[in-house]
Amino acid sequence: MRKVEKPWGYELIWAEAERYVGKILHITAGQKLSRQYHNEKEETFLVQNGEMDLEIGQGADLHTIRMKPMDTFHCKPLTIHRMVAVTDVDIVEVSTPELHDVVRLEDVYGREGTSKP
Repeated sequence: MRKVEKPWGYELIWAEAERYVGKILHITAGQKLSRQYHNEKEETFLVQNGEMDLEIGQGADLHTIRMKPMDTFHCKPLTIHRMVAVTDVDIVEVSTPELHDVVRLEDVYGREGTSKP
């Protein structure tokens, strides 16, 4: 297992195999991930504890889903999304292994563009 510090909290990568990755994302209350999408990466989220708003789409197509413990969401490639912590929240994420496939559209921490290895 490895811990990756992030400006919004941290992630624990607990499984990393050729065809899948398992993480726990801890987002501190009031913090948010970048508004982003993935070209290839596919992921499913499960809120373990706490609450978050999952923003899907952008502009006139933006809608928000309030997620609580045991709520899930399947995020297909090219889906624009952002997680916003209402409380401290832990999310179990299972995904395909393309960890660096992140296209950032907006980021409050000043990280730009596409994530690089």
